[in-house]
Amino acid sequence: MPKAHLPAAGAPQATPPRSAIRSLPAPPQPANPFGAPPLIAGEDAAAYDELLARVIQTVAPADFLEEMWVRDVVDLGWEAFRLRRLKAQLMTATADEGLEKLLARTLPWHVANDLSRRWAARERSAIREADTLLRRTGLTMEAVTARTLAVRIDDVERIDHMIMLAERRRNAILREVGYHRAGFAQVLRRAGDIEDAEFEEVAPLSDVPCTDAPQWDKREPG
Repeated sequence: MPKAHLPAAGAPQATPPRSAIRSLPAPPQPANPFGAPPLIAGEDAAAYDELLARVIQTVAPADFLEEMWVRDVVDLGWEAFRLRRLKAQLMTATADEGLEKLLARTLPWHVANDLSRRWAARERSAIREADTLLRRTGLTMEAVTARTLAVRIDDVERIDHMIMLAERRRNAILREVGYHRAGFAQVLRRAGDIEDAEFEEVAPLSDVPCTDAPQWDKREPG
């Protein structure tokens, strides 16, 4: 039976071809325990990452628990920013409702409705006509926004309530971080006191006065 040819001791080992090296799987990346950021369509992932980086730089989490709280703070802050943007978008998207209410004061309802719809579609003729009618009654686009707010006040109040809840939860988490750090500092201080007590110097026995020894009468016997 033919023997296999083994490389001599000290001989250079053959390197695998480049194609084999390229086919090697990449080392697994550590999984993110917090998952993907809670972004919706149209939101800027880079802006979220910038917010997260700034909060981490400010808070400087000391352990995993604080890292988890930091992520919650960032997500709740992002939610509050999102709700403010959505509230502004709501006022813009429904401005034709406020315009219709104003125009209906001087025009038949169906005329005001048709004009406000064409104005929302940004038809130039409808925009010019609406501007003319508003100026004739001494009103501006700010009046349209105010009337839109009156129409959508329930929606705006609900959004404001959601913003308040998100900010309240964020502030509560920040307080928890403070409590966590204060409690940890107290533990460290207690540990330091214990160590100081353990290594406290003790005077030698020869230097300690003996108060329990019997006091002999030093008077001479009579």
